[in-house]
Amino acid sequence: MLTPYLAFARKSFLGRSAYRFNHFMGILNTIVQIFIFWEIYQALYHGRGEIDGVTMSMVTTNFVLSICLGAVFTVDDFYLPYRIGNGSIATELLLPVSFKGRMLADNLGNAVFQLVFHFIPALFVAAVVVGIDTPYSFPMFVLFIFSALLGYGVLWSISFAVQMSSFWLINVWSIVTIKNVFVNVLSGSMIPLWFMPDWMDSIMRFLPFSSIYFTPVQIYLGELSYREIGEKCMIQIIWIFLIYLLGNFLWERGKKKLVVQGG
Repeated sequence: MLTPYLAFARKSFLGRSAYRFNHFMGILNTIVQIFIFWEIYQALYHGRGEIDGVTMSMVTTNFVLSICLGAVFTVDDFYLPYRIGNGSIATELLLPVSFKGRMLADNLGNAVFQLVFHFIPALFVAAVVVGIDTPYSFPMFVLFIFSALLGYGVLWSISFAVQMSSFWLINVWSIVTIKNVFVNVLSGSMIPLWFMPDWMDSIMRFLPFSSIYFTPVQIYLGELSYREIGEKCMIQIIWIFLIYLLGNFLWERGKKKLVVQGG
């Protein structure tokens, strides 16, 4: 039944709304990031209409959407490590609900809050001041939303698999940091993948990171045909499935070796 997980998601949503100062600072942080990237690319383009067929408006749309989606795609990489560290995982595993379902519900509640009170205000300010391209068409906008949901699924699955290392490591901060670097650089959020060299593009086809942000942005801009969109979305689904299987395998192995001392 979904009822307990909806309750967990609602609790997470309401928990975020209690810290209004953090909420406003989060919006400000997103807007500042957008303006910093905008100034950087303004300097790089230096009045030129396009570079290698990529216009300034395309680049602006890419980093605005990626940064705003990044604000929504917040996952708690320390959800499991924190509970293993303080020993509460032992009690939570006895509850009549799936711990993994709880983890996902908590993240989704946070993501919905970020979407309503963070993504929309930041995107509105960016669209008015910086300016972004409108969706290529309404069908493409709907497919963009669908692909963005799958992109979140890819990111959550990666976080889920990384957190499983906490069964074997005392501190997972370094692994989480490495994961975040790969996501930020290879997802297209910091550097649009249009500017990557051909040899790196071939490698990234076999990695899940471009499925998080760059695929939805390509759909939004109308760069992909319907056939290519179907292929990209299928790749996203496959990555979610494969990475979740890996994480679940580590979860089952980790539970068997879990030892909690004290409380």
